[in-house]
Amino acid sequence: MVNAGDMNGSGNLMDFLDEPFPDVGTYEDFHTIDWLREKSRDTDRHRKITSKSKESVWEFIKSLLDAWSGWVVMLLIGLLAGTLAGVIDLAVDWMTDLKEGVCLSAFWYSHEQCCWTSNETTFDDRDKCPQWQKWSELLVSQSEGASAYILNYFLYIMWALCFAFLAVSLVRVFAPYACGSGIPEIKTILSGFIIRGYLGKWTLLIKTVTLVLVVSSGLSLGKEGPLVHVACCCGNFFSSLFSKYSKNEGKRREVLSAAAAAGVSVAFGAPIGGVLFSLEEVSYYFPLKTLWRSFFAALVAAFTLRSINPFGNSRLVLFYVEYHTPWYMAELFPFILLGVFGGLWGTLFIRCNIAWCRRRKTTRLGKYPVLEVIVITAITAIIAYPNPYTRRSTSELISELFNDCGALESSQLCDYINDPNMTRPVDDIPDRPAGPGVYTAMWQLALALVFKIVITIFTFGMKIPSGLFIPSMAVGAMAGRMVGIGVEQLAYHHHDWIIFRNWCRPGADCVTPGLYAMVGAAACLGGVTRMTVSLVVIMFELTGGLEYIVPLMAAAVTSKWVADAFGKEGIYEAHIHLNGYPFLDVKDEFTHRTLATDVMRPRRGEAPLSVLTQDSMTVEDVETLIKETDYNGFPVVVSKDSERLIGFAQRRELILAIKNARQRQDGVVSNSIVYFTEDPPELPPNSPHPLKLRRILNLSPFTVTDHTPMETVVDIFRKLGLRQCLVTRSGRLLGIITKKDVLRHMAQMANQDPESIMFN
Repeated sequence: MVNAGDMNGSGNLMDFLDEPFPDVGTYEDFHTIDWLREKSRDTDRHRKITSKSKESVWEFIKSLLDAWSGWVVMLLIGLLAGTLAGVIDLAVDWMTDLKEGVCLSAFWYSHEQCCWTSNETTFDDRDKCPQWQKWSELLVSQSEGASAYILNYFLYIMWALCFAFLAVSLVRVFAPYACGSGIPEIKTILSGFIIRGYLGKWTLLIKTVTLVLVVSSGLSLGKEGPLVHVACCCGNFFSSLFSKYSKNEGKRREVLSAAAAAGVSVAFGAPIGGVLFSLEEVSYYFPLKTLWRSFFAALVAAFTLRSINPFGNSRLVLFYVEYHTPWYMAELFPFILLGVFGGLWGTLFIRCNIAWCRRRKTTRLGKYPVLEVIVITAITAIIAYPNPYTRRSTSELISELFNDCGALESSQLCDYINDPNMTRPVDDIPDRPAGPGVYTAMWQLALALVFKIVITIFTFGMKIPSGLFIPSMAVGAMAGRMVGIGVEQLAYHHHDWIIFRNWCRPGADCVTPGLYAMVGAAACLGGVTRMTVSLVVIMFELTGGLEYIVPLMAAAVTSKWVADAFGKEGIYEAHIHLNGYPFLDVKDEFTHRTLATDVMRPRRGEAPLSVLTQDSMTVEDVETLIKETDYNGFPVVVSKDSERLIGFAQRRELILAIKNARQRQDGVVSNSIVYFTEDPPELPPNSPHPLKLRRILNLSPFTVTDHTPMETVVDIFRKLGLRQCLVTRSGRLLGIITKKDVLRHMAQMANQDPESIMFN
């Protein structure tokens, strides 16, 4: 017996893995990354750059460039995300108005822009100008009457169907991943899951175009959630330009966390809210360095959007409000009631929407996505047009509901009966009795509220980009405005009641209905998403209503408590579970008293664990094992008799290593011995070259004993982001627990279907 190294000289025995080869360290589609390994690889890379930087000036400059690359990526993400958001906002304004008419002086102007440029617009008729013509005026020269109304109605429906059909066709043909909100998948990707193509260039392009189309079609959806997906696509694109991020999936996810913050920043004009949203709702791993970079990306994105000025008001915020009266302690009761409504609406929406989406997945309905979109669009357009509060874009509706009734407001909601002897300043109008316009607006809002509640359940989850923030806020704003008008009229007609006596004197401006709309919007959005801190910050950044933080906090907390009483899952977590993604939520508690031995595989009666030995298997044996199993990796033991653990080898890296060895190393054949030790084993003379694969072996796999409580194991998987951990007793391998096993066990303990977890 001679040592193989002595046989042909140690120089001929090539450990070809000393040089990295293509695709090593990458992961297959629909698999989870190994966070510990990615962290270790980045530490090694950083150590190598630091040591080299002392060798020459060029290496020192390269180390500086590497250190600054993160900030450069954030700058680029902010610039592109802000630009895309501005373009989307401008395009949506124009295409939404295109359903009702066209600007003759410049067809690319929206209704508002068209009348801005007109010299013939009066203040009372500021929405009417000769340059802007409705379709009936343009085609049949009539603006009033039944025929004009029917023609406008018909063309409104046709434009909506055209936009929706074009959007669903583009998504179906070019980028199937461009559908939906994107936030459930982003949360899953940030937790370490790989979905190739989800953040690709095609997805970015198609999602941007189709987002404009679907929002313009008048469907009950928003662009805010999908803008997070768009920003993350930007983040993925720019991180692929820098090897520091493109070759390390853990580092890439730090960039995506910051990109999500930039997405919310441009969606709402709320940079601080965006950072908190990424921290509270989306991110899985959020170190302090990522917090700073998220802040920078959100700042650049907001600055870029402000430079484009898509809203034409020189403000970043979407729904700027200016209320002239403070809120009073007695109003906390209706604010909390709105919180209860928000929690109940959130629970109803999640249950109904998930039931409908499950039906879509499991029945023939899912085979006809184009037909579904066309039908829902047709129903939405037909019902929406007659009601002025559902005909307009949802953002405009929310803006009107948030507004305070000043002397210059022409909205129906501000049709109060004025006292002709009033000599108050313009911004201090006292509470007044409601006029006929307010009562008309109330029943129209009530019908719009019922319609929005029902239609949003069926719209969210279709095969088109669809956000949930704006429809949820619209539901809450409508309910809040109606409650606000009710409280206002109650205070006016019964100001001598004990609850009003202390703070609402006759002739005073006591109640602001717009504030109730704002609080209702926050409550409903909180009930659906279960956000709290980031929600309140987004709301006051969105409206500029800084002094109304306490009412917003009261409503947000109440809605979360009420919704959590019926179920802990928000809409995004519910969709993650519906799709079977392996997402281990940090917020879930595991309180069952099971042990690692109850969950590990193999279980009693199952085939023994598939393992590799350190120096006694041939290349053919390893290839057969890979072919006959679908496991993601294999423990390496001293021998099958002792089962003493040495390390863990990933399936993908074994395949790549053997394939590259056959191409690049002479003498490696099917009979070659594979060894994972430092020194080659003793082999008989004339044996084929052995293959050393120690480089791909993880020598420190995470292990637990068979009596470790599952509560601890779940915590380890959450906090370390493990793919798998090995179960041992006194150094002897007993079994393996994967992330999928943990999730299935948790589902089983919660009396749910464990087979719903589909991916590793």
